[in-house]
Amino acid sequence: MDQPLVSIIMAAKDTAPYLPKCIDSILRQTYTNWELIAINDHSSDRTPEILKWYADKDERIKVVHSKRHKLIPALKEGYAIAKGELINRMDSDDYMPDDKLEVLVKEWSKYGKGHIIAGGTEHFVDKGEVGDGFRRYEEWLNEVAKNGTHYQEIYQECVIPSHCWIIHKEDFDQVDGFNPEIYPEDYDLCFRFYKKGLKVHGIDKVLHYWRDRSNRISRTWEEYKDNRYFEMKVRYFYQIDRDRDRPLVVWGAGRNGKDLAKLLLEEEATFHWVCDNERKIGKDVYGIKMQHFADIPSIENPQILIVVASPDDKQSISHQLKNWGKQPADDYWFFA
Repeated sequence: MDQPLVSIIMAAKDTAPYLPKCIDSILRQTYTNWELIAINDHSSDRTPEILKWYADKDERIKVVHSKRHKLIPALKEGYAIAKGELINRMDSDDYMPDDKLEVLVKEWSKYGKGHIIAGGTEHFVDKGEVGDGFRRYEEWLNEVAKNGTHYQEIYQECVIPSHCWIIHKEDFDQVDGFNPEIYPEDYDLCFRFYKKGLKVHGIDKVLHYWRDRSNRISRTWEEYKDNRYFEMKVRYFYQIDRDRDRPLVVWGAGRNGKDLAKLLLEEEATFHWVCDNERKIGKDVYGIKMQHFADIPSIENPQILIVVASPDDKQSISHQLKNWGKQPADDYWFFA
């Protein structure tokens, strides 16, 4: 197998308690041709000292002190000095299995440029148990990786964890890398992979251990507060998948359906809106008459956005749509 240099880009802010375990896992990699670019984002703890200690110990580790604040600017400053042919991202409070880079590089080598390799992930906590929500997300992510359904499932949630992919630098530059200062940055990046037509190959193997903690930024930053990200999803749907020659259908009349409908009405004058709630059918909501979902077969060649949260309801709806001959990622998409 060829041994291309892998640049691992890692921002770190006040993660001193976790850094040694993280960097030690990189040092243990069975694939040794890597560089770690660690960017200190104005830490107030011992993070800079720990990074310097490791950089003095191993010349493959480079330390950058970010001029600007926050995650994306830090990642950009680190990426600016990356020399690797292949790019990977790491979070400074997580850790890698020993064969992570070896597995990713070996799989990428089968396909080459124009392809992204994405693996599975496993959450962990220092005390107690991982919450049910994160465990469900982990199970869904790993199922997506196993089945290679990243773009089919992309409007539900972020389909590739920020730390669990490898890509050629030229492909990363084509999608504008870390440049757009849009959060959640990993989800926006997935959409840019999709928009550019890069192919994603999933690996049915856990390649990253992802720490859950109460002060992680996805829990504390305002940018992550509403984790439905409807504005991002709608923007990319209209850029990539919306065919305005086909009628649009929204399935779901709860809070998710109403919030999505408001955004869609900024894009087009009207659409079909369906549900199974007899009390709502026939009612006027935002100027649209609610219909029963059984009306869908009478609508010619629609594009259907499903906004229901219940896993059982999703499964039932998916089964119904397939019975009607509808195809995922062509005729329908789950948005929640």
